[in-house]
Amino acid sequence: MRTFRHWTPRYVVDRSLEMRFRRSHPGTPWLTPRAIEILDGVLLKTDRGLEFGSGGSTLWFANRLQRLVSVEHDQSWHDLVSRQLKEQAVHNVDYIFAPQDVSEELGNESEYARTALRFADGSLQFVLVDGVYRDHCTRLVLSKIAPGGALVIDNVNWCLPSDSRAPGSRRPADGPATETWREIAGIISGWRTIWTSCGVSDTAIFVRP
Repeated sequence: MRTFRHWTPRYVVDRSLEMRFRRSHPGTPWLTPRAIEILDGVLLKTDRGLEFGSGGSTLWFANRLQRLVSVEHDQSWHDLVSRQLKEQAVHNVDYIFAPQDVSEELGNESEYARTALRFADGSLQFVLVDGVYRDHCTRLVLSKIAPGGALVIDNVNWCLPSDSRAPGSRRPADGPATETWREIAGIISGWRTIWTSCGVSDTAIFVRP
């Protein structure tokens, strides 16, 4: 049953501010405003990136990177974004359709998550995880990120524990959402972490040392 317990006065304010930002910044990724601001300032036209989960973010990142590989599991959404890329004459995106072909638990065997294995270790300056099989995509791509490169996880509060006030957040007592997330947390514990929240959702940026 749907619940509205998170609709507190503070959440209503957070939600209103988030909607205002979306209206005034069309075409930006559905990440937190602070994460967008940070990424807009650090991404370079010489960078190569990988995006798990496509959409408005695909065009936005394509304009800021030398090359972007984007993976999408939904055929209708893939068709829509493909048309957008063609209409806007975007030629620096390799856009891959990879269906959600196995269960979440077996995600490390999926064609979708294993897209990460196409890359050499340390070859990516940017990775966004914002689709299906998030834990497995993250685990498989960690070694592919270059020193100084950024791993961006959207809705990270659903996956890793924090004190975020955003709905659905995992608390420290809850621990990571899966054993794979627990393993990831150990690996990236020494990475610089910029955890952002707008009170509606959280986006974290992890920088590989």
